[in-house]
Amino acid sequence: MCLKQINESYRMQADQLGERTEIVRRFNRFYTRQIGVLHEHLLDRAFSLTEVRILYELAHREQLTSADLCRELGLNAGYLSRVIAGFEKQGLIAKTRSPTDARAAQLQLTEQGQRTLAPLVDASRREVAAMLERLPATAQQELVAAMGQIQSLLGETSPGYILRNPQPGDMGWIIHRQAVLYAQEYGWNNEYEALVAEILAKFVREFDPTRERCWIAEKDGKVIGSVFIVRQDETTAKLRLLYVDPCARGLGIGSRLVDECLRFSRQVGYTKMVLWTNSILADARRIYDKAGFQLVEEEPHHSFGKDLVGQVLARAL
Repeated sequence: MCLKQINESYRMQADQLGERTEIVRRFNRFYTRQIGVLHEHLLDRAFSLTEVRILYELAHREQLTSADLCRELGLNAGYLSRVIAGFEKQGLIAKTRSPTDARAAQLQLTEQGQRTLAPLVDASRREVAAMLERLPATAQQELVAAMGQIQSLLGETSPGYILRNPQPGDMGWIIHRQAVLYAQEYGWNNEYEALVAEILAKFVREFDPTRERCWIAEKDGKVIGSVFIVRQDETTAKLRLLYVDPCARGLGIGSRLVDECLRFSRQVGYTKMVLWTNSILADARRIYDKAGFQLVEEEPHHSFGKDLVGQVLARAL
């Protein structure tokens, strides 16, 4: 790549970053207005929104100091000191000496502080519930999932995932996400999408609940993984279409899904499990190796628009 092309690439990246920056700023303005509407009721009370946030943090976290509050809430130390002094005069908070730092005081709500905060929290919850009630249930789920993803991407830990049975719409979603993922990461064409659709259509039409199973991994209302066990023959189970969304990698979901497949297959009487994969799928292969699968067959093939090496793995149960 010549210097001119490199400079052009940098310029395009800078333009894209600039566009994304403006999108984030526009969303921030919208969100700030929305939060302002949600908390208008607080303006009629004795406390500002920031003061309520301070009370809320003290109610839900122990052993906080003024320095902790400044860091967590992004507050100016002088402003926070004045607020804390006002809360003390009103009997809302009490100070105790920190056992680890004699120079610092730990803050905690008094019983009066708890009584003062309770109606503010209840009012805030009612306002949020009223906002959500204006949306259909599916939109509420999408909104909450999007908020969780924002928290996750920006570094906050969100609740753990769950494994559940498939629901209407999950199969179509799996086809879509698998096709998008493998196109983006490996350049596979729509032949792969067609294959996934055929596999899942057969699974739904011929499903045997006594010998077959699907697990859906869900986090914050979003499907982030899936796997299938189907009957190959009377004694052999076949693991199919293990998938973990890129946003959920590193949580151990892939290994958990494979473990569930092994557990279920033993319970229903299978004595062997097999699967088909491709050598290029290194992350999946590491999961299979860790679960005790061994390579039993390997063959080059041209599929999905690429030259690949197909692999059959198996293990006893």
